[in-house]
Amino acid sequence: MTWTLCTSGAAIAKAGANANTTIIASGALLSTWSTEAEGRISAECHTDATGFTGQILAAAGDACSSLIAQNIIAYDTTGYLAREADTLLNVNDDRYTRALNIIKNKENQRLSS
Repeated sequence: MTWTLCTSGAAIAKAGANANTTIIASGALLSTWSTEAEGRISAECHTDATGFTGQILAAAGDACSSLIAQNIIAYDTTGYLAREADTLLNVNDDRYTRALNIIKNKENQRLSS
């Protein structure tokens, strides 16, 4: 299931320029977070999100990369400027919530099939 909804590059970009370089280079940890994010999105939508296509897939990718970015940021906030980590966490949480609301709409899921 790993990296079906988004790329590691999208998640790293959303984590900001001051993300911990060791973490963003760790393929194993990023892969674990990708699997967890895809599973969470599927569970919250009550459907296998990895089967989405089209625009709903793009929304799922936005949600997935935002969730992974939150993990990257939260892992080590010491490299960020004052309040930068908080701001990035809040922005990514908002993006995740908005995208998930779109995905959960069953009408949108039907359009994806």
